[in-house]
Amino acid sequence: MVKQPYFKRRLSVLAFVFAFLYVPISVLIGLSFNEGGLPTVWSGFSLKWYERLFQNDAIINATINTLIVATVSTVIATILGTMLAIGVEIRRKNGRWLESIIFAPMIIPDIVLAIALLSMFSMLDITMGLDTIIVSHVVFNLAFVCSVVRARLKGFDWSVVDASTDLGASSITTLRRITLPILMPAIISGGLLAFTLSLDEFIIAFFTSGAGKDSITLPMQIFSMIRFGVTPEINALATLIMFASVLALSISQRINRGVVS
Repeated sequence: MVKQPYFKRRLSVLAFVFAFLYVPISVLIGLSFNEGGLPTVWSGFSLKWYERLFQNDAIINATINTLIVATVSTVIATILGTMLAIGVEIRRKNGRWLESIIFAPMIIPDIVLAIALLSMFSMLDITMGLDTIIVSHVVFNLAFVCSVVRARLKGFDWSVVDASTDLGASSITTLRRITLPILMPAIISGGLLAFTLSLDEFIIAFFTSGAGKDSITLPMQIFSMIRFGVTPEINALATLIMFASVLALSISQRINRGVVS
Protein backbone atom coordinates (compact mmCIF):
# COMPACT_ATOMS: atom_id res chain seq x y z
CA MET A 1 0.00 0.00 0.00
CA VAL A 2 2.88 2.33 0.69
CA LYS A 3 4.40 1.74 -2.73
CA GLN A 4 1.20 2.37 -4.71
CA PRO A 5 1.49 6.21 -4.88
CA TYR A 6 5.11 5.80 -5.99
CA PHE A 7 4.13 3.55 -8.90
CA LYS A 8 1.30 5.89 -9.85
CA ARG A 9 3.78 8.78 -10.05
CA ARG A 10 6.10 6.70 -12.20
CA LEU A 11 3.24 5.79 -14.54
CA SER A 12 2.22 9.44 -14.76
CA VAL A 13 5.75 10.49 -15.67
CA LEU A 14 5.99 7.68 -18.23
CA ALA A 15 2.65 8.67 -19.78
CA PHE A 16 3.78 12.30 -19.99
CA VAL A 17 7.04 11.33 -21.69
CA PHE A 18 5.28 9.12 -24.25
CA ALA A 19 2.70 11.82 -24.92
CA PHE A 20 5.46 14.41 -25.36
CA LEU A 21 7.24 12.16 -27.87
CA TYR A 22 4.38 10.67 -29.88
CA VAL A 23 1.45 13.12 -29.82
CA PRO A 24 3.09 15.46 -32.41
CA ILE A 25 3.86 12.46 -34.62
CA SER A 26 0.29 11.21 -34.26
CA VAL A 27 -1.05 14.63 -35.21
CA LEU A 28 1.18 14.70 -38.30
CA ILE A 29 -0.03 11.27 -39.39
CA GLY A 30 -3.66 12.22 -38.80
CA LEU A 31 -3.40 15.47 -40.76
CA SER A 32 -1.85 13.63 -43.71
CA PHE A 33 -5.34 12.17 -44.25
CA ASN A 34 -7.01 15.57 -43.98
CA GLU A 35 -9.32 16.34 -46.89
CA GLY A 36 -9.01 20.11 -46.62
CA GLY A 37 -6.09 22.19 -47.82
CA LEU A 38 -5.37 23.65 -44.40
CA PRO A 39 -2.77 21.49 -42.64
CA THR A 40 -4.01 22.30 -39.13
CA VAL A 41 -7.81 22.12 -39.50
CA TRP A 42 -9.55 18.75 -39.84
CA SER A 43 -12.24 18.68 -42.53
CA GLY A 44 -12.67 14.99 -43.32
CA PHE A 45 -10.81 11.81 -44.21
CA SER A 46 -9.18 11.57 -47.63
CA LEU A 47 -6.27 9.87 -49.44
CA LYS A 48 -5.95 12.54 -52.10
CA TRP A 49 -2.72 13.96 -50.70
CA TYR A 50 -1.04 10.58 -51.06
CA GLU A 51 -2.33 10.40 -54.63
CA ARG A 52 -0.91 13.85 -55.39
CA LEU A 53 2.33 12.82 -53.74
CA PHE A 54 2.86 10.00 -56.23
CA GLN A 55 2.01 12.35 -59.10
CA ASN A 56 4.65 14.92 -58.12
CA ASP A 57 7.64 14.52 -60.46
CA ALA A 58 9.98 16.53 -58.22
CA ILE A 59 9.29 14.26 -55.24
CA ILE A 60 9.62 11.10 -57.35
CA ASN A 61 13.00 12.23 -58.74
CA ALA A 62 14.21 13.20 -55.26
CA THR A 63 13.09 9.81 -53.93
CA ILE A 64 15.02 8.02 -56.67
CA ASN A 65 18.14 10.06 -55.85
CA THR A 66 17.74 9.28 -52.15
CA LEU A 67 17.39 5.55 -52.80
CA ILE A 68 20.48 5.59 -55.03
CA VAL A 69 22.53 7.43 -52.42
CA ALA A 70 21.27 5.31 -49.53
CA THR A 71 21.76 1.99 -51.34
CA VAL A 72 25.24 2.64 -52.75
CA SER A 73 26.57 4.31 -49.60
CA THR A 74 25.15 1.51 -47.44
CA VAL A 75 26.83 -1.20 -49.49
CA ILE A 76 30.20 0.57 -49.43
CA ALA A 77 29.96 1.55 -45.76
CA THR A 78 28.91 -1.97 -44.76
CA ILE A 79 31.85 -3.59 -46.54
CA LEU A 80 34.41 -1.07 -45.27
CA GLY A 81 32.90 -0.96 -41.78
CA THR A 82 33.01 -4.73 -41.44
CA MET A 83 36.63 -4.90 -42.62
CA LEU A 84 37.52 -2.04 -40.30
CA ALA A 85 35.87 -3.70 -37.30
CA ILE A 86 37.71 -6.97 -37.90
CA GLY A 87 41.01 -5.14 -38.37
CA VAL A 88 40.59 -3.14 -35.17
CA GLU A 89 39.68 -6.26 -33.22
CA ILE A 90 42.76 -8.07 -34.50
CA ARG A 91 44.99 -5.14 -33.50
CA ARG A 92 43.76 -5.10 -29.91
CA LYS A 93 46.85 -3.35 -28.52
CA ASN A 94 46.00 -0.09 -30.29
CA GLY A 95 42.26 -0.72 -30.23
CA ARG A 96 41.30 2.19 -28.00
CA TRP A 97 43.17 4.77 -30.05
CA LEU A 98 41.83 3.36 -33.29
CA GLU A 99 38.28 3.34 -31.94
CA SER A 100 38.57 6.99 -30.93
CA ILE A 101 39.60 7.93 -34.47
CA ILE A 102 37.05 5.68 -36.19
CA PHE A 103 34.08 6.72 -34.08
CA ALA A 104 34.85 10.45 -34.34
CA PRO A 105 32.21 11.03 -37.09
CA MET A 106 29.56 9.76 -34.65
CA ILE A 107 30.54 12.42 -32.10
CA ILE A 108 31.34 15.35 -34.39
CA PRO A 109 28.25 17.51 -35.12
CA ASP A 110 26.84 16.98 -38.60
CA ILE A 111 27.35 20.64 -39.52
CA VAL A 112 31.08 20.40 -38.72
CA LEU A 113 31.48 17.21 -40.73
CA ALA A 114 29.52 18.73 -43.62
CA ILE A 115 31.75 21.82 -43.70
CA ALA A 116 34.87 19.65 -43.55
CA LEU A 117 33.69 17.51 -46.47
CA LEU A 118 32.67 20.58 -48.47
CA SER A 119 36.10 22.12 -47.89
CA MET A 120 37.83 18.93 -48.98
CA PHE A 121 35.80 18.63 -52.21
CA SER A 122 36.39 22.31 -52.97
CA MET A 123 40.12 22.01 -52.31
CA LEU A 124 40.35 19.00 -54.62
CA ASP A 125 38.29 20.88 -57.24
CA ILE A 126 35.70 18.08 -57.41
CA THR A 127 32.37 18.81 -59.08
CA MET A 128 29.75 17.99 -56.49
CA GLY A 129 26.68 15.88 -57.13
CA LEU A 130 25.25 12.51 -56.17
CA ASP A 131 28.72 10.96 -56.15
CA THR A 132 30.01 13.40 -53.52
CA ILE A 133 26.88 12.85 -51.43
CA ILE A 134 27.51 9.09 -51.59
CA VAL A 135 31.13 9.52 -50.48
CA SER A 136 30.03 11.82 -47.65
CA HIS A 137 27.40 9.36 -46.45
CA VAL A 138 29.97 6.56 -46.51
CA VAL A 139 32.18 8.62 -44.20
CA PHE A 140 29.20 9.30 -41.95
CA ASN A 141 27.84 5.73 -41.88
CA LEU A 142 31.17 3.94 -41.61
CA ALA A 143 31.46 4.48 -37.87
CA PHE A 144 27.93 3.21 -37.18
CA VAL A 145 28.45 -0.01 -39.13
CA CYS A 146 31.81 -0.53 -37.45
CA SER A 147 30.34 -0.03 -33.98
CA VAL A 148 27.58 -2.62 -34.56
CA VAL A 149 30.01 -5.22 -35.91
CA ARG A 150 32.46 -4.44 -33.12
CA ALA A 151 29.74 -5.18 -30.57
CA ARG A 152 29.39 -8.66 -32.08
CA LEU A 153 33.15 -9.16 -32.11
CA LYS A 154 33.33 -8.49 -28.36
CA GLY A 155 31.91 -11.97 -27.77
CA PHE A 156 33.49 -13.61 -30.79
CA ASP A 157 35.23 -16.94 -30.12
CA TRP A 158 38.51 -16.67 -31.98
CA SER A 159 39.32 -20.29 -31.21
CA VAL A 160 37.13 -21.36 -34.16
CA VAL A 161 39.36 -19.28 -36.44
CA ASP A 162 42.46 -20.91 -34.97
CA ALA A 163 40.85 -24.33 -35.42
CA SER A 164 40.06 -23.56 -39.06
CA THR A 165 43.66 -22.50 -39.65
CA ASP A 166 45.00 -25.62 -37.93
CA LEU A 167 42.84 -27.75 -40.22
CA GLY A 168 44.52 -26.23 -43.26
CA ALA A 169 42.00 -23.61 -44.34
CA SER A 170 43.38 -20.44 -45.88
CA SER A 171 42.66 -16.99 -44.47
CA ILE A 172 40.15 -16.24 -47.21
CA THR A 173 38.35 -19.56 -46.71
CA THR A 174 38.21 -18.98 -42.95
CA LEU A 175 36.85 -15.48 -43.48
CA ARG A 176 34.25 -16.66 -46.00
CA ARG A 177 33.05 -19.82 -44.24
CA ILE A 178 33.64 -19.07 -40.55
CA THR A 179 34.02 -15.40 -39.68
CA LEU A 180 31.47 -13.78 -42.01
CA PRO A 181 28.60 -16.24 -41.31
CA ILE A 182 28.99 -15.65 -37.59
CA LEU A 183 29.12 -11.88 -38.06
CA MET A 184 26.34 -11.77 -40.68
CA PRO A 185 23.49 -10.76 -38.30
CA ALA A 186 25.56 -7.80 -37.08
CA ILE A 187 26.61 -6.91 -40.64
CA ILE A 188 23.00 -6.86 -41.86
CA SER A 189 21.91 -4.90 -38.81
CA GLY A 190 24.66 -2.33 -39.33
CA GLY A 191 23.76 -2.06 -43.00
CA LEU A 192 20.09 -1.42 -42.22
CA LEU A 193 21.07 1.21 -39.67
CA ALA A 194 23.32 2.89 -42.25
CA PHE A 195 20.51 2.80 -44.83
CA THR A 196 18.09 4.44 -42.39
CA LEU A 197 20.57 7.16 -41.45
CA SER A 198 21.37 7.86 -45.10
CA LEU A 199 17.68 7.95 -45.98
CA ASP A 200 16.95 10.71 -43.44
CA GLU A 201 20.23 12.66 -43.55
CA PHE A 202 19.91 16.29 -44.67
CA ILE A 203 22.75 18.55 -43.51
CA ILE A 204 25.67 16.65 -45.06
CA ALA A 205 23.73 16.07 -48.29
CA PHE A 206 22.78 19.75 -48.46
CA PHE A 207 26.40 20.91 -48.16
CA THR A 208 27.88 18.36 -50.58
CA SER A 209 25.19 18.20 -53.27
CA GLY A 210 26.32 21.05 -55.45
CA ALA A 211 24.01 22.94 -57.80
CA GLY A 212 21.28 21.49 -59.96
CA LYS A 213 18.14 19.43 -59.49
CA ASP A 214 19.83 16.16 -60.41
CA SER A 215 21.46 15.92 -56.97
CA ILE A 216 18.47 16.85 -54.81
CA THR A 217 17.59 14.20 -52.24
CA LEU A 218 14.22 13.74 -50.56
CA PRO A 219 15.07 15.57 -47.30
CA MET A 220 16.35 18.49 -49.40
CA GLN A 221 13.15 18.46 -51.44
CA ILE A 222 11.08 18.54 -48.26
CA PHE A 223 13.12 21.49 -47.01
CA SER A 224 12.49 23.42 -50.23
CA MET A 225 8.76 22.67 -50.03
CA ILE A 226 8.34 23.52 -46.37
CA ARG A 227 9.74 27.04 -46.83
CA PHE A 228 6.43 28.00 -48.44
CA GLY A 229 4.38 26.48 -45.62
CA VAL A 230 3.37 23.06 -44.36
CA THR A 231 0.76 21.36 -46.54
CA PRO A 232 -1.00 17.99 -46.12
CA GLU A 233 1.15 16.75 -49.02
CA ILE A 234 4.26 17.31 -46.89
CA ASN A 235 2.54 15.59 -43.97
CA ALA A 236 1.86 12.58 -46.19
CA LEU A 237 5.47 12.51 -47.37
CA ALA A 238 6.79 12.79 -43.82
CA THR A 239 4.49 9.95 -42.76
CA LEU A 240 5.82 7.64 -45.45
CA ILE A 241 9.42 8.48 -44.60
CA MET A 242 8.77 7.88 -40.92
CA PHE A 243 7.20 4.47 -41.54
CA ALA A 244 10.08 3.48 -43.85
CA SER A 245 12.62 4.47 -41.18
CA VAL A 246 10.73 2.67 -38.42
CA LEU A 247 10.45 -0.45 -40.57
CA ALA A 248 14.18 -0.50 -41.32
CA LEU A 249 15.09 0.10 -37.68
CA SER A 250 12.69 -2.61 -36.51
CA ILE A 251 14.24 -5.13 -38.89
CA SER A 252 17.68 -4.03 -37.77
CA GLN A 253 16.83 -4.51 -34.10
CA ARG A 254 15.32 -7.94 -34.71
CA ILE A 255 18.40 -9.06 -36.58
CA ASN A 256 20.68 -7.43 -34.03
CA ARG A 257 18.94 -9.17 -31.13
CA GLY A 258 21.49 -11.12 -29.23
CA VAL A 259 24.46 -9.56 -31.02
CA VAL A 260 25.73 -7.75 -27.94
CA SER A 261 25.04 -10.73 -25.71
